[in-house]
Amino acid sequence: MFQKMLNQQMKKQSEEQNRRVVTEVEEMDKEIKSLQDISNLKARLKMNQMTKQSFKKNKEEPTTSIYIGKFENQLKSFQQQTIKKQARKPLSIEKNSTKSVLIPATTERYDYSNLTYTNLKVVGSGSFGVVYKAKVNETGEIVAIKKVLQDRRYKNRELQILQELDHQNVLKMKYAFYTPAENKDENYLNVVMEYFSDTLYSYNKSFIKDFKKMPEILVKIFSYQLLRSIAYISILGICHRDIKPHNVLVNPETNKLQLCDFGSAKRLILGEPNIAYICSRCYRAPELIFGATDYNTQIDVWSVGCVIAELINGEPLFLGDSAVDQMVEIIKVLGTPSKEQILSMNRNYDMQQYQFASIKQRDWRRVLKTKDSKAIDLISKLLTYCPKTRFNPLQALAHSYFDELRDQIQFKAIQNIIKLNASDLFEFSIEETSKMNQQQMITLIPDWYANTSKPLKTVC
Repeated sequence: MFQKMLNQQMKKQSEEQNRRVVTEVEEMDKEIKSLQDISNLKARLKMNQMTKQSFKKNKEEPTTSIYIGKFENQLKSFQQQTIKKQARKPLSIEKNSTKSVLIPATTERYDYSNLTYTNLKVVGSGSFGVVYKAKVNETGEIVAIKKVLQDRRYKNRELQILQELDHQNVLKMKYAFYTPAENKDENYLNVVMEYFSDTLYSYNKSFIKDFKKMPEILVKIFSYQLLRSIAYISILGICHRDIKPHNVLVNPETNKLQLCDFGSAKRLILGEPNIAYICSRCYRAPELIFGATDYNTQIDVWSVGCVIAELINGEPLFLGDSAVDQMVEIIKVLGTPSKEQILSMNRNYDMQQYQFASIKQRDWRRVLKTKDSKAIDLISKLLTYCPKTRFNPLQALAHSYFDELRDQIQFKAIQNIIKLNASDLFEFSIEETSKMNQQQMITLIPDWYANTSKPLKTVC
């Protein structure tokens, strides 16, 4: 039945390549089946009561027109103007008391268990709950607080995962506390985290608004850090399962990137089935579309490949209107999957109904809007049907596309254009290096950095 629908859909769509860019944020609230208790209707209604007024996104301030090229001062000017978008009037004020169940963070500078917070404005809202921009009353520090409804009978999987994450490219939990809800069997979990003014989506959109694309060097820097984030969590056996530009935070001033929102994340256990209907559609790996329940962390690699391609092209690479249409979009680029490729994605797939129309794979040079052959080669290695032949995160990090960052002379030249810390790229923990082969270790840690850096740290 799936193949019949797929063939009908492919016949209706010919060689249409230019499609308008849309966001799936609102659609995903209806589409994604969350594993959290707060995803049911009762929780959604309670979330609406968490704020006195309905959430409305602030209109973004206009960005000064710039020419993205080799002019260093213009790029710096653009970044400075992006950073200044924070001075807006708060939408609502709500004081939070931390005198409840306390979950301290042991590696923070402050003891957040003794601090109080004032919510300044809502910066995000959805089926998961509400995210506030908040201020620590005692120190004046600006933080983000994610507030979600929690059933007392169940543990919060996201909280358990956040408590063990410690990496420069993953958003770290500073502290967590509970506040009472109306129902005695429920309460609100408040997670305190570092505040970022921009997501990768909003930052990329600021370029698109001015009819430009993100500079290639920024694409490379952000791509590298995003791959580092999934390399780290995959070592822990954690799969994010919802990587998209909206769930990636960036600091335009320091060009630092951190992966966030682990509401759909799960520690994958071999032999334990997982839900296939997961991940935002445009970034959903083909094995999920084919109904695989025994997938691994390679689905995150596919999502990252889609994100990098989106930064290069300025629009989503696979923009389907449904699961079937999404598969059509993928086939129009990768070609019709063979029987072997389908079984590599889902070994339990019923091959007796294999009736896919034969479509040839397109040349990646015609798909991606870049002349960088190394970038094209990297994407072609990240976006493959077979999860086993798909590059893993460490293989992707060692790709020659990132050699420019590892060359000392070129790295210093980049630092003359934009702010960039070598430690954000080349500081690896012992846990990370233990998963590298000898060649990867030589490639990923440049000699010029290894000779001047601090000893490798151990992740707690």
